[in-house]
Amino acid sequence: MKSLSVIELSKLYGINRQTIYNHINKGILSKNSDNKIDLSEAIRVFGEPTIKMDVKEPVKVDSPSSAEVLLLRQQIDMLKNQLDDAKDRESFYQNQIETMQRLLEAPKNNMSMFADQKPESNIATDHQLESEPKDDGLTTTEPKENPRIPVPEHIEPELKKRGFLSRFFLPNG
Repeated sequence: MKSLSVIELSKLYGINRQTIYNHINKGILSKNSDNKIDLSEAIRVFGEPTIKMDVKEPVKVDSPSSAEVLLLRQQIDMLKNQLDDAKDRESFYQNQIETMQRLLEAPKNNMSMFADQKPESNIATDHQLESEPKDDGLTTTEPKENPRIPVPEHIEPELKKRGFLSRFFLPNG
């Protein structure tokens, strides 16, 4: 690719040299190792030159607007695909909701057969259970023997604890 000096670039694009130096200092435009600016770098920053210059190699350059249009078209296609996927998910979930509603409505028709039967006792509405005193565990009404813990008939007395040396030197007992 052809490299241009700052003076050649200013003549080619018809801009001031100070503008080119400002772009280089800001990092918008870069120079190569021999302090010249590559033509592709100048086209990226300033666009196609209005004055045609003699270029030995044929250069095919897309204008910045066509690259933007291509990118926007790709984004539009991606968004259309996402929208189609969302519509498919919505119809699937709507079908699932309708199926669940049909399943919930089915037992209501059979409830008329069960209406004649007596319902099972409900603890919340049963008044007989409320008449019994409730044991809150804080007060003792009458001592009751715990049926779960068996009391042994014969209990051996507990032996006195002995120290380390007394185990060896004193008799058992």
